[in-house]
Amino acid sequence: MSRTALVTGGSRGIGAAISVSLQAAGYKVAANYAGNDEAAANFTRETGIPTYKWSVADYDACATGIARVEADLGPVDVLVNNAGITRDSMFHKMTRQMWQEVMDTNLSGLFNMTHPLWNGMRERKFGRVINISSINGQKGQAGQANYSAAKAGDIGFTKALAQEGARAGITVNTICPGYIGTEMVMAVPEKVRESIIAQIPIGRLGEPGEIARCVVFLASDDAGFITGATLTANGGQYMT
Repeated sequence: MSRTALVTGGSRGIGAAISVSLQAAGYKVAANYAGNDEAAANFTRETGIPTYKWSVADYDACATGIARVEADLGPVDVLVNNAGITRDSMFHKMTRQMWQEVMDTNLSGLFNMTHPLWNGMRERKFGRVINISSINGQKGQAGQANYSAAKAGDIGFTKALAQEGARAGITVNTICPGYIGTEMVMAVPEKVRESIIAQIPIGRLGEPGEIARCVVFLASDDAGFITGATLTANGGQYMT
């Protein structure tokens, strides 16, 4: 029987690539999204992957949404916490709202999504939790005190939860992508993109599919001895 995977922010960008790659690997996939109904509908039409709308910043919405997914597809075995937002600003101009919105989605969202699934994974003695952090959670980035703090928190969450899940057959890992050629990155001015690429030893942006393949591996039985790990995929821009 195939396993069920749930990908937050799973209908666009890196999340869409993850959803499609997991489907190709034989998983039943559900893609969560927060707001873009048109993109979600197009994604489902093109891939056949069902989409479910709720905000990962809302615990009750997560619990209700997860229950819908499990009613439709079966118990969730693989959770990919990919959803994230930015509210960039230099710190002296950052508002409390900008800080809180990023924390609520990018950090508390991991708790809100993982907590309702945790006991079921423990009971079944199997689970894969894969958290998508960021290079900027490792090295920091000016203008992203909120984002960098939340993404660094994702790594700490991973390391702590991995210790709790290990004896129950649950692995918890983090992937830290560098700059990936998503719609968001490609929308920045060309000179800005060139300056980013100049910092990457491999000499190019990453591709969403390269991050997706990391997820497929960590979700697999072959990765059963890997937990609490941070997989850095940034073309050599920041080496740990």
